[in-house]
Amino acid sequence: MGIEAIIIALIVGAVAGWLAGQIVRGIGFGLIGNIIVGIVGGFIAAWLLPRIGISIGGNIIAAIINSTIGAVVLLFVIGLIKRA
Repeated sequence: MGIEAIIIALIVGAVAGWLAGQIVRGIGFGLIGNIIVGIVGGFIAAWLLPRIGISIGGNIIAAIINSTIGAVVLLFVIGLIKRA
């Protein structure tokens, strides 16, 4: 993985984490935490979405959408665990 791919993953993770924090109010983790949630959300989306038959595309906007979906799922699960 080259430096460009790492920078793109960080940017996509930052945007996806911020969007997920806006969608799921009250469960955000601040800027750095949301970046991490966005990156982890990208891995979750890459694993989950093909298994349920969803394919959005392959460009940067699709990566942000996929990562945001994964991050929202992750924040929702974290919110359920916090409440329990």
